[in-house]
Amino acid sequence: MLGIQERLKHTQQNNSYQQYLMNVIPILENNSIEASLSAINDLEHLAKIQPQYHWIIMDMLTNFVRNKAPIISPTELMINSSINIQQLIQAAITVIGMRDVTKDPENDQIDLSYTNLMGLNLSGVNLAKTNLYQANLSNANLTSANLEGAILSAANLSGANLNLANLSGAILSAANLTGADLSNANLHRANLYLASLQNAILHDTILNSANLRETKFSV
Repeated sequence: MLGIQERLKHTQQNNSYQQYLMNVIPILENNSIEASLSAINDLEHLAKIQPQYHWIIMDMLTNFVRNKAPIISPTELMINSSINIQQLIQAAITVIGMRDVTKDPENDQIDLSYTNLMGLNLSGVNLAKTNLYQANLSNANLTSANLEGAILSAANLSGANLNLANLSGAILSAANLTGADLSNANLHRANLYLASLQNAILHDTILNSANLRETKFSV
């Protein structure tokens, strides 16, 4: 599978937009917080006005998140924690989650597996069918988020706010939902096999046809 830079070289358009995308990768990775945030904003705008680059831009931002926010040990988290990095991850995830999904290729998927998204504001994002395998979403705000069909196996959603979230058909096997707020959430046909829902708030939660085999509830 071609990398982002290789795919840009193979696009038929040879213009200033293409050249900008070739140059923006090192800006995202190595420049100041201000330059990186400006680049993320420019990428969001470019994805809207140049749909032929939409998925390449989403790939760029997804790779950026995966590189900047990998799952690390608690000790490494304390050493490497940075408000600036969290701000950049928040900006990139917001663009991904608010994208025009009608421009997504039919057989491609946003892959945010093994990423640390702890405590981010993801209210209202569209991450349907996203791969979030073993992602850390603890204490994240996912109010009204669309996670329909998302892969959340072994994900950490402890303490997350999932009020009004759409998790229909989501795969949550072995996920940690301890203390999560699932009020008014839709888990129709969700797979919760071996998931932990201990101390979770389940007011008006839709669980019809969900797989609750060996799901752990509060005693």
